[in-house]
Amino acid sequence: MKEQDTNSPIIHLQRQQLLLRMEYEYEKEEFKRQTENMGVARKVKRGVCWYPASPGRSYYNSLNQLVIEITQTENLDIEHNFEFGRPVCFFRQSADGKITYFNFTATVSYADEARMVVIMPGAGAIMDIQSADNLGVQLYFDETSYRTMFEALEDVLRAKGNRLAELRDILLGTVKTGFRELYPVRFPWLNSTQESAVNKVLCARDVAIVHGPPGTGKTTTLVEAIYETLHREPQVLVCAQSNMAVDWISEKLVDRGVNVLRIGNPTRVNDKMLSFTYERRFENHPLYPELWSIRKELRLLGGKSRRGSYDEREGIRNRMSRLRDRATTLEIQINSELFDSAHVIASTLVSSNHRLLNGRRFGALFIDEAAQALEAACWIAIRKADRVVLAGDHCQLPPTIKCYEAARGGLERTLMEKVVAGKPSAVSLLKVQYRMHEDIMRFSSDWFYGGELEAAPEIRHRGILDWDTPVTWLDTSEMDFKEEFVGETFGRINKEEAGLLLKELEAYIQRIGGNRILEERIDFGLISPYKAQVQYLRGKIKGSASLRPYRSLITVNTVDGFQGQERDVIFISLVRANEEGQIGFLNDLRRMNVAITRARMKLVILGEAATLSHHAFYKKLLEYVRTINDK
Repeated sequence: MKEQDTNSPIIHLQRQQLLLRMEYEYEKEEFKRQTENMGVARKVKRGVCWYPASPGRSYYNSLNQLVIEITQTENLDIEHNFEFGRPVCFFRQSADGKITYFNFTATVSYADEARMVVIMPGAGAIMDIQSADNLGVQLYFDETSYRTMFEALEDVLRAKGNRLAELRDILLGTVKTGFRELYPVRFPWLNSTQESAVNKVLCARDVAIVHGPPGTGKTTTLVEAIYETLHREPQVLVCAQSNMAVDWISEKLVDRGVNVLRIGNPTRVNDKMLSFTYERRFENHPLYPELWSIRKELRLLGGKSRRGSYDEREGIRNRMSRLRDRATTLEIQINSELFDSAHVIASTLVSSNHRLLNGRRFGALFIDEAAQALEAACWIAIRKADRVVLAGDHCQLPPTIKCYEAARGGLERTLMEKVVAGKPSAVSLLKVQYRMHEDIMRFSSDWFYGGELEAAPEIRHRGILDWDTPVTWLDTSEMDFKEEFVGETFGRINKEEAGLLLKELEAYIQRIGGNRILEERIDFGLISPYKAQVQYLRGKIKGSASLRPYRSLITVNTVDGFQGQERDVIFISLVRANEEGQIGFLNDLRRMNVAITRARMKLVILGEAATLSHHAFYKKLLEYVRTINDK
């Protein structure tokens, strides 16, 4: 029986359940440890806590959820991780530093830098936090996402004689993937690899993969494929792992004139982004005012239904029952009109399980940034679809996994990687990149993409200064710089290397000329794989008088923070400098692929060659940089 085969989809999925359970237990334990042992100041620094936080007004939102506004007035320069759908808990801190947690959890509906709207479990919870001194709010362990992923894996395992069972055996097993014969569609505005990728998506019966290396126009290709699919089908589901990735693809589709309905709130909050959210569309519907007034009346009657004589109470209850029926009818009507008129339903993978999508099926599901999503998360959405298009790049950032054993055991190997390996006929590799000078691109192309990438003619030799080398490595081996260890998850810091980076940045700005930088808006990215180094650099830039005029053009972030972004000039601080040649985190070469492919015109790498050359990748990279500098 095939069932015993190690390639069996069933055995594979059971293994996934086991690995996901390990990650779940590890993260839960980690959260508990953090909550009990970590000080508030450290949580704030990590972006998982606001303290002090002030409660503002509370009200019922358009979806009839009881919400409260929370603001923070301090630590506004720290990037936080609060966003739509994430669970939070509240606490108060006494004068002697003792923390008391409230015994309820709530959910973020919306968050920007200084304000968030939180869905509360009831009026009692609101009164609790309104009367609390020294209030704080922190992210809570996300039980719902895990529960949803476990449910999805269970559904896929149990599937029999239906489309989900077929997709399981095609994506994970040896069943061949099917393609329709279609006359190819021409897209004069796309290059030939983008055009054939769109045609492959249109022909796919089961699965297609758009593999987009850095700068190759993956989003452009995906938007075209979705747009073209909508000529043939009334509606598709578009998902991604993160809210930010969903926002990005939704915005591009809206620009293309597609009617998008976004489940959940965007991370970058502006009117354009909000205008296609479900919540905003719901409250702008012509029937909404009637629904709103019914809900208001129901709340008023709810207060009265406990007073008066039996007959009065009975009358009120009958009236409430009729009003509820009318409210339900209106809600159903608004929802069906919103969903039936939308061409694209967009959500994160976890939110595709939203009650609003219950019972809905889609001919096609597009998953963007699929190489950053856990396999279990992909199955949440695949359950609703007849065929799947995965877009992303498994040579860039992997999914975030906290448990080392689970990652090593195979949890970080994504569904996209498995399909790329098992179904090469479904894969389209985009080969022309439009971002960087060809010398910046070449190493990444050779190491990760079999040398198949080429730079588009118009950007092949792009640069800022004449006689400048596009890639430089500043070797700190002779400088006696040393890394320091700071806290377990912030990792390492190398202050001397940070100092050298800023000196080189200032010198490069001088060479280009300050006026030219401001006129042409030449922008700079400073990247380090280590959070401690990022925070140290940010602090130094804040305090630098000479860099002040250019501060709006300088971004400092971790590699993960730069995913999907690009800058004219990139400086990378590799931090590691030790006798043993230990490089830890830098072993994840996919992260380095992201780092070295963010620059359009100039890439400067700072690192101690003596430490890094123990690793074949960095040794080869150093040789490559030396070769192009000797040209």
